[in-house]
Amino acid sequence: MEGLTGVVTLGAGLLGVLVGVVSVLAFRLSERAQRRVPALPAPPVDEGIVRVLAVLRSAAVVLDESDRVVRASAPALALGLVREGRLAPVAVRELVARVRRDGVIADEELEVPRGPHGPGLLLLQVRVAQVTHRHVLVLAEDLTGARRLEAVRRDFVVNVSHELKTPVGALSLLAEATVEAAEDPEAVRRFGTRMRSEAARLGQLVQEIIELSRLQSTAVPGDAQRVRIADVLGEAADRARTVAAAKEIEIVVGEDAGCEVVGDHNLLVTAVRNLLDNAVAYSNPGTRVGVGVRRLDDVVEIAVVDQGIGIGADDLERVFERFYRVDPARSRDTGGTGLGLSIVKHVALDHGGDVAVWSRPGRGSTFTLRLPLAPERAAAPAAIGPGRDPDPETTRSVP
Repeated sequence: MEGLTGVVTLGAGLLGVLVGVVSVLAFRLSERAQRRVPALPAPPVDEGIVRVLAVLRSAAVVLDESDRVVRASAPALALGLVREGRLAPVAVRELVARVRRDGVIADEELEVPRGPHGPGLLLLQVRVAQVTHRHVLVLAEDLTGARRLEAVRRDFVVNVSHELKTPVGALSLLAEATVEAAEDPEAVRRFGTRMRSEAARLGQLVQEIIELSRLQSTAVPGDAQRVRIADVLGEAADRARTVAAAKEIEIVVGEDAGCEVVGDHNLLVTAVRNLLDNAVAYSNPGTRVGVGVRRLDDVVEIAVVDQGIGIGADDLERVFERFYRVDPARSRDTGGTGLGLSIVKHVALDHGGDVAVWSRPGRGSTFTLRLPLAPERAAAPAAIGPGRDPDPETTRSVP
């Protein structure tokens, strides 16, 4: 019995050793196999493609065979074309699928959502091509701004044509009436007076169209100068007083506290003059128009206040649009073109400021032009010795 127990014990020991040896051999074989057959890396993007993408202005995205994004340029990320490693716009994904299926380069204009939320849209010129047997290249050019500018220009031309048609048509009719009334001195005088009025209105319209076009195409020049607000207000008020006096409207100019801004003197005078002309045109005879100046931190506010007819809430959001008139009938009587406030807005934006309006019907209006103050005049630059860096606060140039 004891002999049988010993044999069983010996057999169990040998079995354990055999199992251990087999386990070690299996581990070693597995390790060798892993060394011989490494995991396949993601297919690399051709270096030439990478260099080309680096110099493209277009948004660029490279996809692998499973439509994962392996390369994406900064413009592509900025436009929101890539989210969570995938192409986000459904329309672009469908275009990629078509290129994979047909093997033909696709080039289309697509409207895609501007972001994951909201109604905003982007207009993109998208070109998709299979660049290797594994990779697809997506190029996208943002046409949104260009298309919007094209629409604005088209509308501007249409509006200008419409506005010019009125005084030109009136001059034609008046000229014809003058010819027919050649033997009636009183009628000729009356028609001549109206012709002169329409010619002046036409001249003003053309001048404001030219001014607005110039403002829209160029910004304040880099050599802008320091401009004293007192000089701007004084010149603008002097120009506006002739029309105001004819309506017995007084223009009162407040103190400016020595404020200065950096910009174009003539453009700023034009902006304030337009605000004053607008206030006078929509004020009743015998009232006052005031111009006040207030300094707030690094901003100067120029407020033009009138006691006129006021503006309704529905019109407040549109008063700075080109050719928009709150009261078209009154504008015809006053010779308004609907461009004055639009010019004010562009001058403000070109000087880094803005313009706002407060108004109530029957209580008058307040237009506020906000402009950044010029920096404080720096002291004379200190001498810079060898090895010393200039102090930007003492060596900056003063306009």
